[in-house]
Amino acid sequence: MIYLDNAASTKLHPEVLAAMRPCLEGESGNPSSLHAAGRRARKAVEDARETVAVCLGADPKEVLFTSGATESNNLAISGAAAALRTRGDHVITSAIEHPCVLESCARLEKQGFRVTRLPVDRQGLVDPAAVSKAMTPSTILVSVMWVNNEVGTVQPVREIRDAAKGAVFHTDAAQAAGKVPVDARACDLLTLSAHKIHGPKGVGVLRVRKGTPLDPLLVGGGQEFERRAGTENVAGIVGCAEALRIACRDLDANARRMEALRDRLQAGLERIPGTRVNGHAERRAPHLVNVSFEAVDGEAVILSLDAEGICVSSGSACASMSLEPSPVLRAMGLPADEARGSVRFSVSPFTTDAEIDRALGAVPRVIERLRKISAVSR
Repeated sequence: MIYLDNAASTKLHPEVLAAMRPCLEGESGNPSSLHAAGRRARKAVEDARETVAVCLGADPKEVLFTSGATESNNLAISGAAAALRTRGDHVITSAIEHPCVLESCARLEKQGFRVTRLPVDRQGLVDPAAVSKAMTPSTILVSVMWVNNEVGTVQPVREIRDAAKGAVFHTDAAQAAGKVPVDARACDLLTLSAHKIHGPKGVGVLRVRKGTPLDPLLVGGGQEFERRAGTENVAGIVGCAEALRIACRDLDANARRMEALRDRLQAGLERIPGTRVNGHAERRAPHLVNVSFEAVDGEAVILSLDAEGICVSSGSACASMSLEPSPVLRAMGLPADEARGSVRFSVSPFTTDAEIDRALGAVPRVIERLRKISAVSR
């Protein structure tokens, strides 16, 4: 199998598995227990928190562990809005956020908040000037992702942060960590997910800058500084911290490796007639290329490549069951037929040149066959 869907999830790094193994096979203590086994579990969690803090340039007390980026984003959006309700009722986000951010904002609207969804340009960029223009005295929260999960466009996070002055600024960095430099000091709230960086599924991070108001979503315990109740996933937390440590340690080498693989893949795909690359030509993450194939349906391409042993996707795995054209690509101005013909290829440092070459041997054949079927059906 050739796995080119690393933006959806990644394989577990061997070093991460080794770090998690003692927690999975040996210790069983609850970190909240007072006995020796509980104290050892607590130390594992706090050591992991320290590791994450160092990687992000944060204080350990600013690091919360969650069940993943979806929970972190929900907590950031809903928790900050609830805590700041007495100061204002206006929230700003972009039209191309992950569904868990957009749906969290839609929920706020049902609670009486006002939400501004900023447009993006043809390359998927949010204009910081548009953020400044949208700001009002009642704006309490701005949420714009660091790297778009469908097209890989890298947002001008620091400029947006400056434009959002006076409001809490949140960024979803799930697709940024391990691909581009991430500094938590560029925001107030920052979201990460372990399984996007060769860590385990079901664990994530929300960094909460000291002094940032945030009401909990989960209550019933004092864990995570009383901001996220529930027994900690010790093995997952250890794996998350190790994955982030490795991602930071190997960032430059891995980024160069992924960029070379991505460019090799993109060059081959662009040789197929009727192919359009979506996203920014320069401000882009190194692991991802999104293309639209003329006169074919993206879902048909995905299923046909799957039959060839090649895993790709059409965009966010959390929206993969939808039959509607990608809202991200539609927000970027693509016509519905181009958006429906889009396919996302994403590599990792574990991807090989041989796998790219094999994929490039299969994709043109699949596109040609699907176009013939489409022509006949018309």
